[in-house]
Amino acid sequence: MAKCALCDKSVKFGIKVSHSHRRANRTWKPNVKTVKMDINGTSRRVPICTSCLKSLNKEMKKED
Repeated sequence: MAKCALCDKSVKFGIKVSHSHRRANRTWKPNVKTVKMDINGTSRRVPICTSCLKSLNKEMKKED
């Protein structure tokens, strides 16, 4: 399932509207990647959206 483990970003629903104003249902899925992380001393694979992954990388670079 496309859901971020950190920010709980998930699928959003809406309506696609064409140029002639015909309407159809559609979904927007977040860009979720599976990343290996250390959680409480154990390494686990966690689904994280790319925006959270980017902010985590910035925090890791600040610490160095």
